Amino acid sequence: MKILPTLNIQNGAVIPIAGPGPEPGDLLSLVGLFADRGFHRLALVDVDAARGHGHNRDLIARAMQRFHAGRPKVCISVGGGIRSSDQAQFFLDNGATWLTVGTLLQRSPGMVEQLLARFREALTAAVDARGGEMLASGWGVPSGHNAEAAARAIAEFGFKRVLFMDIPVQTAALPDFATARILAQHARIPLFMGGSIQTEAHLAQARDVAGIQGVAVDGLLLRDNPAFMVSLNVPGC
Repeated sequence: MKILPTLNIQNGAVIPIAGPGPEPGDLLSLVGLFADRGFHRLALVDVDAARGHGHNRDLIARAMQRFHAGRPKVCISVGGGIRSSDQAQFFLDNGATWLTVGTLLQRSPGMVEQLLARFREALTAAVDARGGEMLASGWGVPSGHNAEAAARAIAEFGFKRVLFMDIPVQTAALPDFATARILAQHARIPLFMGGSIQTEAHLAQARDVAGIQGVAVDGLLLRDNPAFMVSLNVPGC
C-alpha cells in the first residue's frame, strides 16, 4: 500500500481537508519537514485554483523544488485548477510527476482529450465525493454524475490512474469504501483513495479493498502523527 502525503493549499497556507482538523500549516516548512524525514511521495492541491478564485502556482513550484532538493526518485502529484496544456507543462517543468484533473472531466471533455494527447502518462483522473455524491469545482458543486458513470468515463478516456477524494460529511465519518469499490471495478485502473483516510484503522481497512493501490493522507495528520510514516520511505511512485 502506497501512502501519498497530501497538502491542500488555500491563500498560501496548508489547510485540513475536512472538519476543524489540525491547525493550518506553512507549505514550505511542511515540505521541508517531509523531505528531511525522507519522504519520497507528495501531493499538492491548489484549492483556490480548483474553486476558480486565484491560484498558488508559484508557491507550489517552490515547494516542488524544495522537495526534490537533489533527490532524483521522488514522486510529486499536483492538482487543482489544471485546465490547460500551458498550466500542465508549467508544473511538469517545475518537478511534478503526476497531474490531477477533475472538473474538466464533466465540463470540458475536449480539453481532457488534448491533455491526454500530450501528457497521458502523467495524468490522474480525480473523482471527488461527499457521502457518495460526486462533486466538482473544488469539492463545492454536485457534478450530476454517479460513481459508475464517472468511472466508465475515466476508462473511456484512457487515464492511467484515478484518485478518489472522499470528503467526510463529518469529522468522525467512516471512509466510503463502497464508492471506492465501484470506481475501481468500472474504471479498471489503479485507484488511490484519500480525504477520509485519517487513522491507522482506516489504512488497514483500505488494504483489504480490491483495486486500491494507495491512499492519500492529509499531510497535517502526518505532521502530528508519526505512526502514519509506514511505507513513506520507498522511492518513486
